[in-house]
Amino acid sequence: MTSPTETKSLEEKAAELADELGILPDVDARFEYLIGLGRHYPAMDDSFRRDENLLPGCVSQLWLHPEVRDGACVFHMDADAQITKGLAAVVCGFYTGAPPEDVARVEPTFLEDTGLTQQLTPNRRNGLGNLRARIRGFAEKAAAK
Repeated sequence: MTSPTETKSLEEKAAELADELGILPDVDARFEYLIGLGRHYPAMDDSFRRDENLLPGCVSQLWLHPEVRDGACVFHMDADAQITKGLAAVVCGFYTGAPPEDVARVEPTFLEDTGLTQQLTPNRRNGLGNLRARIRGFAEKAAAK
C-alpha cells in the first residue's frame, strides 16, 4: 500500500483503475461507479465556471480548469450531467498529482481496455477525446516552461 507521502505513477494508477473497473459485473455497474466518482470529486470553485473553461464538442456542459501546483498538475472540473461528470472525474482524478511531462505522455487506455469507451454514445466519446486533448495540450505547455 502506498503511504500518503508517496505518489503513484500514472501507470500504477491506470492498473488500479483497470482492476476496479474490471471487477464490476456490467456496464451499468461501471456507469454507477463513474457517477459515484463524479459526486465525490472535489467541488469546483464557481469562479472557474467561465466560457473559456467550457469544453467544446460536449452535449452537456463540462468545465475544466487546469493548473500546476508544486510541480504537479491539478484538474478542477464540473459538469451538468452525471455521466459526463463521472467520466471527467475519472480522467481528471487519474492525471491530478502527476507531473506535466507524464500527463502529456500517458494515455488513459484503461478506459478502452475495460470496455467503457465502447459503451459511450458517440457524443460522449467525442467529449472524452476533447477532454483528453485539452489536458494534453495544457500539460505540454506546462512541461515546456
